[in-house]
Amino acid sequence: MTESNLNNFWSLLPSLPSSSSFSLSSLSRSPSSLLGIGALASLTAYWLVTRPRPMHPPCDLNAQSISVLQGEPNWRRSALLKDDALLEFYYDDTRTAYDMFQRGLRVAGNGPCLGFRKPGEPYQWISYTEVAEQAQVLGSGLLGKGCQPNPEQFIGIFAQNRPEWIISELACYTFSMAVVPLYDTLGEEAMVHILNLGKISLVICDKEEKAESLLGNKEKGVTPTLSCLVIFNDCSDAIVERGKNCGVEILELTQLMHIQLVCHLYYPLCNRFMYQFFLSISQGSFFIRQEDVSISYLPLAHMFERMIQVSMFCHGARVGFYQGDISLLMDDIKTLKPTFFPVVPRLLNRIYDKILGSVTSPLRRAVLHYAVRRKQAELSSGVVRNNSLWDRLVFNRIQANLGGNLRFILTASAPISPTVLSFLRATLGCLIFEGYGQTECTAGCTFSMPGDWSAGHVGAPLPCAMVKLVDIPDMNYYAKNGEGEICIRGHSVFRGYLKDEEKTAEALDSDGWLHSGDVGQWLLNGTLRIIDRKKHIFKLSQGEYIAPERIENVYMRCVPVLQVFVHGDSLKSHLIGIVVPDPEVFNDWVKERGIIGSYKELCQHPDVKKAVLEDMTAIGKEAGLKSFEQVKDLHLHPEMFSVSNGLLTPTLKSRRVDIRRVFQEQITNMYSTTAI
Repeated sequence: MTESNLNNFWSLLPSLPSSSSFSLSSLSRSPSSLLGIGALASLTAYWLVTRPRPMHPPCDLNAQSISVLQGEPNWRRSALLKDDALLEFYYDDTRTAYDMFQRGLRVAGNGPCLGFRKPGEPYQWISYTEVAEQAQVLGSGLLGKGCQPNPEQFIGIFAQNRPEWIISELACYTFSMAVVPLYDTLGEEAMVHILNLGKISLVICDKEEKAESLLGNKEKGVTPTLSCLVIFNDCSDAIVERGKNCGVEILELTQLMHIQLVCHLYYPLCNRFMYQFFLSISQGSFFIRQEDVSISYLPLAHMFERMIQVSMFCHGARVGFYQGDISLLMDDIKTLKPTFFPVVPRLLNRIYDKILGSVTSPLRRAVLHYAVRRKQAELSSGVVRNNSLWDRLVFNRIQANLGGNLRFILTASAPISPTVLSFLRATLGCLIFEGYGQTECTAGCTFSMPGDWSAGHVGAPLPCAMVKLVDIPDMNYYAKNGEGEICIRGHSVFRGYLKDEEKTAEALDSDGWLHSGDVGQWLLNGTLRIIDRKKHIFKLSQGEYIAPERIENVYMRCVPVLQVFVHGDSLKSHLIGIVVPDPEVFNDWVKERGIIGSYKELCQHPDVKKAVLEDMTAIGKEAGLKSFEQVKDLHLHPEMFSVSNGLLTPTLKSRRVDIRRVFQEQITNMYSTTAI
């Protein structure tokens, strides 16, 4: 250090003697000097101990996936693997869903497992030991009703998520039976198809109303195999009598559990092999496979949720269920104070909109954005925390609204805006991961890597799967350019659709690769970005190819939009859209623009349509949509697309042909009046 630099250093400590006269004797005659050095040393030590440290990633973040074959850069696996052998089981002693819960039981013992609450009351918890005992008793009751302990015995569960759902599921797994979840959104036709294809004789329901809907089908003679309905709650004498008249026994859950007393000693456990029982993404066909891991059918959003629940049990976690009323969900979250929050992107979009909407003052908004930038700077260096100065001053209330205890969030089932993802990673101060997959590959095939807090991709392949890209010449996507249709192969990929070889051949090629229909792009760091959709593409009159689902995913980020259908005609040069506004936010959003009316009246108001179109156009421009990819006119429709009205598939995908047919008059009018 030069003499001038040394003088500058001492000038920062005015209580100390100057450098020229500094000596031990002068220091001993100056108590304030000792205090100054002590304070400086203490502050330095405190900073060294408490300074934020970056998370150490499990692999090189610049090479998160590795080419499987030399010269084949588009066929990749996880960098977490030592070689090309894919991971089959994470724990050697955990090979079935039954094993997963048993491991959680060993970890947690008598600790809390399933939680529920009534409005305004604290959560009540059922312990792991109690859940295991109840599942054993209920499973024995199923055997007592003639259900066979083998994976070809399908048990239906027609209920909302609640502790009894999980206990019923575990009861089936305990005796190697397969679970078939049923949902209101499937519609009557799909429900009948499922019951008949699986030859389901016993269905467990949460409410009498659902049992009555199943009895209606039995009375019509369209579900001949149905012979027993079990209801979680008390049931009336009237429904018992109605069931008796059509050959269906009606039992309460407690009655079924009493049946086990005379039979449970005579049946061994057979939990080695479990079946997967799924519904196809588009056609409503089941698919089935025999493997050591069992997850029952759900559309990806529900499948994702069920996967999370089962995997959480493996580690002895507790799972709390909300009260069933979406308006009370935030109250449940505050009460439960979760550490882990699996969520679909739409809810994260709402949280993002509410945060920005709550900040009206220009000064407060400027402070918020500055604080976000400072936290994002920390994220870019690998630091994730919720105890910074900005967390205490700016983000504390936001984090408290989600319980104040969140450690990480997982989002999947639909794309999430990079802007929203980066913003929430900063404001919530927790780990937020994004995954990608589909039902046919057991929910997930890629996952963002811990330590990589960049946005705009869905991570690298999971250790259980390989991913490759294949050419799509019609869309000008070629694997040699690192772009193409995403194909998945590995232990998590299904074996085929039940009793449907034709659809199986469409999804799986001869080498076992699952063709997803999504278009991906490998990034330089080995992560995957979803850039397009292969299916449902069409061409406009000027020759431009359009992938409507990708455009719809962009427009779904708009605050007032709940559902959207983008339509184009090969004889026309532009797109139009059918939009269902979100009834929860639409009226308030329109009111801010000085327009008042009922939900249906607002859907017919020309100024409202103009405002929604402008908002969609702005979001589209922000997302990089080209001019020909933007809708030029739209129709606001006040009724949701649903399975019951024939506009959604059982897995909640748009029935594009049916939507075009239903809205043909509006489509014709829009094309006749829109001048381009």
